[in-house]
Amino acid sequence: MFEGLRQRLSCRTGPLRVGRPLRDLFTPLGAAPVGRFRRFAGAGLVCLLAVVMLGATPDSRFQKMGHEMICTCGCGQVLLECNHVGCPVSPVMISELHSGIDGGGTDTSIFNWFETKYGATVLAAPIRGGFDNVAWIAPMAVFLLATIGTGFLVKMWSARSAQRRAVSAAGTVMGGDAVRERIRRETEY
Repeated sequence: MFEGLRQRLSCRTGPLRVGRPLRDLFTPLGAAPVGRFRRFAGAGLVCLLAVVMLGATPDSRFQKMGHEMICTCGCGQVLLECNHVGCPVSPVMISELHSGIDGGGTDTSIFNWFETKYGATVLAAPIRGGFDNVAWIAPMAVFLLATIGTGFLVKMWSARSAQRRAVSAAGTVMGGDAVRERIRRETEY
């Protein structure tokens, strides 16, 4: 099994071909490389589908959606984790969420229904779309503009400082007595 690989890697048999080194190294001498690729691609596709389908149960959807909403009783906790004793709101909202999921509604339609009934504060994060995009974009845009503005301000200050240094270096340097004499002459009546 490793004899062919050893011969290909051996310096005595000649240099490796540069065109397709990986396929030549790991393909057995008699196997067709295209068939092996198709097998690996098929196995990869099966693994990908298995991973995608892992959490596709209605209970996991309920858990996901319940953790994306806030209880409106005033406690400010996630809907499924509202632990305040005798909460009059969370059992009603949880049953409405169950009925929405059992009714076959999409996540967006259920969130929109809750938003119209309880207000925008029921959503832990705004739904992306329409005017709600501002809630996602505005903080990043403000940060970016503030960073650019700060860099521009620092650049202006450093240019102004360099200009002052150049002006002060160009002026003549006079001794203390000469400066006093010049000030006295210029301030006489």
